[in-house]
Amino acid sequence: MSNVTLLIGGRSYSVACAEGEEAHVEGLGQLIDGKIRDLGTSGHNEVRLLLFAALLLADELHEARSKGGGAAPPAPDHAKTLELLASRLEKYATSLEG
Repeated sequence: MSNVTLLIGGRSYSVACAEGEEAHVEGLGQLIDGKIRDLGTSGHNEVRLLLFAALLLADELHEARSKGGGAAPPAPDHAKTLELLASRLEKYATSLEG
């Protein structure tokens, strides 16, 4: 096992990954950070921003799969990871709002 530190939304997160997957995980973190930067930060808490970023990425994945052409969609395990992340973030956001 290996650990990488991701900078997402101005915060550092330590994430475990398999040996040799460090660059891939860092790239995924950069993708999420880019989505958060695109959203801006006004009026949203950290969990909400992560939720929106996950939803945008999941929507892009859905579009790529629906078209069946153009850029190849990410590997299925990445899709499942994004879906699980979106679900978990929705639960966190709901608990913070309630």
